[in-house]
Amino acid sequence: LPVTAFAAGTSSLHVLYNLCFRVAMEELGVDSELSGAEVIAAALKEQDVRYMFGVVGIPVIEIAMAAQAAGIKYIGMRNEQAACYAASAVGYLTGRPGVCLAVSGPGLIHALGGMANANMNCWPVIVLAGSSDKNQETMGAFQEFPQVEACRLYSKFSARPSSLEVLPVIIEKAVRSSIYGRPGACYVDIPGDMVTSKVHTASLRTAPCCSSPPLGTADPTAVREAALIIKNAKRPLVVVGKGAAYSHAEECIRKLVDVCRLPFLPTPMGKGVVPDDHLHCVSAARSRALLNADVILLLGARLNWMLHFGLPPRFRSDVKIIQVDMCAEELGNNVMPVAALLGDVKTVVRQLLDFFRINPWIFPSNSEWWLFLKEKIKANEELSQAMAAHKSLPMNYYTVFHTIQPLLPKDCIIISEGANTMDIGRTMLHNYLPRHRLDAGTFGTMGVGLGFAIAASLIANDQTPHQRVICIEGDSAFGFSGMEVETMCRYNLPVVIIVVNNNGIYSGLDEDSWKTMAEFGEPSIVVPPTTLLPNAHYEQVMTAFGGKGYFVQTPEELRKALVSCLAQEKMPSLINVMIDPSSGRKKQDFTWLTLSKM
Repeated sequence: LPVTAFAAGTSSLHVLYNLCFRVAMEELGVDSELSGAEVIAAALKEQDVRYMFGVVGIPVIEIAMAAQAAGIKYIGMRNEQAACYAASAVGYLTGRPGVCLAVSGPGLIHALGGMANANMNCWPVIVLAGSSDKNQETMGAFQEFPQVEACRLYSKFSARPSSLEVLPVIIEKAVRSSIYGRPGACYVDIPGDMVTSKVHTASLRTAPCCSSPPLGTADPTAVREAALIIKNAKRPLVVVGKGAAYSHAEECIRKLVDVCRLPFLPTPMGKGVVPDDHLHCVSAARSRALLNADVILLLGARLNWMLHFGLPPRFRSDVKIIQVDMCAEELGNNVMPVAALLGDVKTVVRQLLDFFRINPWIFPSNSEWWLFLKEKIKANEELSQAMAAHKSLPMNYYTVFHTIQPLLPKDCIIISEGANTMDIGRTMLHNYLPRHRLDAGTFGTMGVGLGFAIAASLIANDQTPHQRVICIEGDSAFGFSGMEVETMCRYNLPVVIIVVNNNGIYSGLDEDSWKTMAEFGEPSIVVPPTTLLPNAHYEQVMTAFGGKGYFVQTPEELRKALVSCLAQEKMPSLINVMIDPSSGRKKQDFTWLTLSKM
């Protein structure tokens, strides 16, 4: 039994005893009774759910205890939003959904942000929330709220079981719906009186564990057509999305890149499907590659805002898109593809490889296209290196990431969020393995970092001990869920948090400017809206709970602190890195989509 269950006292032991006793009785053919909480836990366990995150209270405490007794790991979080982020990250990293457990009303509402983020990212997650008793509906019950209706906006499936007997099949359907087709969030509403009510095991409608999703193949004629278009391209480009990472398509995509010697560009969470240091990676010439490619093979990526909708001025008006996606509704969004390959990314890429095995073809490495891309790669890398070499203090973003990069283990999982912190870090911090970078994602959600890091660290501890999780946060982003450092300390999760602190959102003020501005009047009137308190000591939040904290202002201090953090394998740590409040990105070829006009 987990330590947390023991800490709950004899009540947890009673749950465990009852569960074991009833299992034994069933094996002897003796009918027994289970509580609703025990039915839920058993159904989740049957569906191979391994992790549950939540904030307990009436009426869901017994569900968390029963889950622990059934062998499901329960992680008590400090906010339901972070709990839902963590549960969804489990879904992305493992292919089976994690569970977010919430109380009724406000608790569920807090979890809606995580559900929306999971749905936008196409990550599987199950949300269970308590609700008012069935016999109190419409009476103004405690925290009564139209939860099923509210969750329909943010989920693929939302249901309130009609009875205890159907709970197992409802949970099976929720799990299956979360991973079949386009993955996403699913919600099951649990009336409070259902949690403690009893049901005879013989009357339960049980459901076996749903199998992994079926993998579809593309129309062979369309595959052949796509391959011929690639062969005839003068400026081909492969774009690798996080859908390719979720599909575990890394082996076949790397083979396609190697066999045909095609330039490729990963999206932020597509990084590592093919290693960032691969000779054919053109991330350092991203804008040039997208703007000038005449044929783009889109692998598990959507032509949404992250890829500028596939439209001018960021793309050629006559670009030919070959789109590979598991979701038929996605094919043709914003740009009509010349070849639409509906199916699992890994399966479809294997079909393309079969064609090129029979009809060998290599894109020439001395082509005008490759020379054009390499020219830009060289120029951008030199510019970044020059900015990283600045010796002045406070440091800039490039100096920080230049210092961090060589110290990170190649197999570490990088979590990143924040504006410039995330964008610059994406270009300077390399990923060598798939599903080893998680960030704000399709929804651009800030506050996901610590929840993601907790989930990644739990999975790493269970599957690959000693693998490190590095959570790189802007100071504003850290503020959304900073109290989750207590969760990390409570569960001994050795996450390394690096807060890149510029005293603000996008930019802030140094301490002297802050004091001067304060003399002009009330802060709520005169202080810029993007400003946060200068030189805030975020590392003290970590030390308050027993973790390690470091306040650094120079590259050497940063280097020493990170080495020390990586040596810690039993507790989390936080490095608060002070940078120039006015530090920004190098000049961009195109302004960002939502750049302020101030």
